Amino acid sequence: MSIKNILEVENIDYNKEVIETILKNSNVKIKRIISTGQNSIENFWYNQKENEFVLLLQGEAGIEFEDDNIELKKGDYCLIPKYKKHRVSYTKSNEITIWLCIFFD
Repeated sequence: MSIKNILEVENIDYNKEVIETILKNSNVKIKRIISTGQNSIENFWYNQKENEFVLLLQGEAGIEFEDDNIELKKGDYCLIPKYKKHRVSYTKSNEITIWLCIFFD
């Protein structure tokens, strides 16, 4: 069995967002996302068929909904219900933002 650290980031390319699947089965999908200033493309909306639990482990980010905007800081979390349109409005460009996202029915 190997141990990994979710906050450990090696050789980061600040021009690319990193999306890693930590666990995936028929019931749940867990991803770690490392952002360095990335956001959603203009006029693009996620509209997922599963619920998404989002926990910001490090950094700052904004999530825009059709009817609301939220800002997340280290330790903040939220639940995005399935089919709730949303997009990432910003992540801090001068620091690493680490997300833990859990997708489930």
